[in-house]
Amino acid sequence: MRPTGYSVGYERSTVLLLSLGFGLVGLDRWIISPLFPSMMKDLGLDYQDLGNIIGALGLAWGCAALLIGGLSDRLGRRNVLVGSIVLFSLCSLLTGFAGGLASLILIRIVMGVTEGAFSPTAVAATAEASRPERRGLNMGTQQSTFALFGIGLGPIIATQLLRVVPSWHWVFGIMLVPGLVLAFFIFRTIREPHQLPAFESAVNADTADGERVRWLDVFRYRNIRLAILALCGAMTCIFVLSAMVPSYLTDYQGIGTSAMGVIASGIGFGAFAGQLAIPGLSDRFGRKPVVIAALLMAMGMLVGFIFQGPVVPLLFLLLFFVAFGANGCLAMLAGTMAVESVPAGLMAVAAGTVMGVGEIFGGGVAPSVAGFLANNYGIEYTLYLALGGLLLCLGGASFIEETAPKKTGLVDEKGPGVTPAPAQ
Repeated sequence: MRPTGYSVGYERSTVLLLSLGFGLVGLDRWIISPLFPSMMKDLGLDYQDLGNIIGALGLAWGCAALLIGGLSDRLGRRNVLVGSIVLFSLCSLLTGFAGGLASLILIRIVMGVTEGAFSPTAVAATAEASRPERRGLNMGTQQSTFALFGIGLGPIIATQLLRVVPSWHWVFGIMLVPGLVLAFFIFRTIREPHQLPAFESAVNADTADGERVRWLDVFRYRNIRLAILALCGAMTCIFVLSAMVPSYLTDYQGIGTSAMGVIASGIGFGAFAGQLAIPGLSDRFGRKPVVIAALLMAMGMLVGFIFQGPVVPLLFLLLFFVAFGANGCLAMLAGTMAVESVPAGLMAVAAGTVMGVGEIFGGGVAPSVAGFLANNYGIEYTLYLALGGLLLCLGGASFIEETAPKKTGLVDEKGPGVTPAPAQ
């Protein structure tokens, strides 16, 4: 039986547009990594600078996700989504005009703020539009494009554009156009929560006793605290690999730029596949067992990558399956499991909180630590930092309580899907 109040057409349009939006977020954020070998020569930068540039964006993203995830309830989902897309697209253009480390860091901080505003708002909007039995798949689809465009297609796009445009500056400038086009279509399509009958009824049910939800309320839920811990580990692995693997392949493994782009794209394609498959499988088999199995696989593949020599097909496949497991779990922890663990009125706040803290640690602190390791001990040691992140994620995820509607039996025919477990 289909839950009442849901529009299948609006659900599909929302998932499509916000998937493209999150893909553009990934592309604008990560295209700097495969371009960095060229930027190093022109701007006199080193590995520590790369880690700091990426870390500054991650810290800004995390802080913005914490603050603006819940603020979109007041400002409106559409206003935050459209405004953030326009601004981070402009920041990509400005990156091409940067003349040194200071300007790069400043521009990427602003980009981090705008992308941090977009991400939890997009997660909440996708959850609000989705039928309960398709929430895992829809939210996995929406988040999967971040890796597909940013880390999968990004290295290929960057290295190929470098062959036809005058310099790396032009590559960043081109990123402005798709952002403006997508902002227009999101403005025309996305609705606010109060315009969605199914979501509105769920919020009314959650607040029927007269209580008002607050941001700090999310920390009362055990799953949220554990998801934050686990996501810090997952993001450490993902962002350290995304930032350092291109330079690791060229400088340590001695692989050429074109082959490097192909191998590094394995992270993006694997993440895309994992963020589609793992949330979809979790709709049927449960969130927790699928997450744990994926993490164990990712750890095994990363160990293989660490000891593998410069064989392009094998390195690609190993990175593919590392990202398949790690990013698939990221989509679950930051999206589906977070919003299913709290009342409907806390969805955006929960997604923003989990994503924000994970970004501050995994996306902000970890790349800077990786840059320090690379500069002082050798870039190959950054891979062990990524492996430690997966171990931390496994530890946190092992204690999370199941949230899948089919497994908990808590499907609400009128609301977004799950009545969360009591706060602990």
